[in-house]
Amino acid sequence: MVDTRTDILQRYRTELAVRRRLSEHTVRAYLHDAESFLAYLTDLIHDDDDAPLHLETLHIADFRGWLGEAWTEGKALASVARQVASIRTFSTWLYKNNYTPADIARRLKTPKVANELPHVLNKNQAEILLNYAKEQANNTEKKPAKGECSLTAVQQAVLYRNWVALELMYAAGLRVSEVCDLDIDSVRPDLTLRVIGKGNKERVVPIGVPAMRAVDAYLPHRKKLITKPTRALLLGARGSRVNPRTIRQVVHTLAEQAGVPDISPHALRHSAATHLLDGGSDLRIVQEILGHSSLGTTQRYTHISSERLKEAFNQAHPRA
Repeated sequence: MVDTRTDILQRYRTELAVRRRLSEHTVRAYLHDAESFLAYLTDLIHDDDDAPLHLETLHIADFRGWLGEAWTEGKALASVARQVASIRTFSTWLYKNNYTPADIARRLKTPKVANELPHVLNKNQAEILLNYAKEQANNTEKKPAKGECSLTAVQQAVLYRNWVALELMYAAGLRVSEVCDLDIDSVRPDLTLRVIGKGNKERVVPIGVPAMRAVDAYLPHRKKLITKPTRALLLGARGSRVNPRTIRQVVHTLAEQAGVPDISPHALRHSAATHLLDGGSDLRIVQEILGHSSLGTTQRYTHISSERLKEAFNQAHPRA
């Protein structure tokens, strides 16, 4: 079969979003890799973007060349490993839809990624970070000091949004994509959160009073961000659903300003899991909260803190 690049990507999108019903985040990631690979091929053959692509002569060297560019761009090993998995999925789809005579990328090996745990905040540092985000939002209600300019309504709303994002990610151990995908009705009156995770799997997790108070404080300000009807809970300055890149930057910036170690949203999620375990939560409960399908994933993802190890040692070892 011969199609243009646009046609191939449109069919692949339908496969991912409609037939497989993958999450919006996963669809975007897979499509980005497929589009990047096809653009790489187009550049190789010096063809027009809208010209039909003849993929019957595709070779594994083409896939390796594309991945090689990721290496030279300095991408992390984990990112390259994800790209390998993604492009293998695309290769299988190309074969099953008669674009290629074989599943060519099937032979690509995934690079081994060291199972390194992200840095986590201790409970005191997490408290400092969340309180700082809250203070940044609440300070917008105060009259500015002499010589200082008042914040616009949009700027005020963004500070409240930032506070809510951090509170929800920490309270429920959310992935950055999950907090961005929350809708207004995802927050429920019984202090729980309806989350759509990987593979469009739904889970309901508790969030606690502080997170709910942050949401309640944000909602009146959210109205100032709305430019068109939307169900999204967290909005960007221009009124659309906030994107993961923005929230990642928010976490880094607030951590720096609050004077705590620099962390990512993933590390904030990991901090939440660690603190649950430190508090005596069962590993299976943490598994449910994080949305892991396998307990083994949770075991790799979380670690027992040194404080908990010392406590267990002191309680159990005869020579403690």
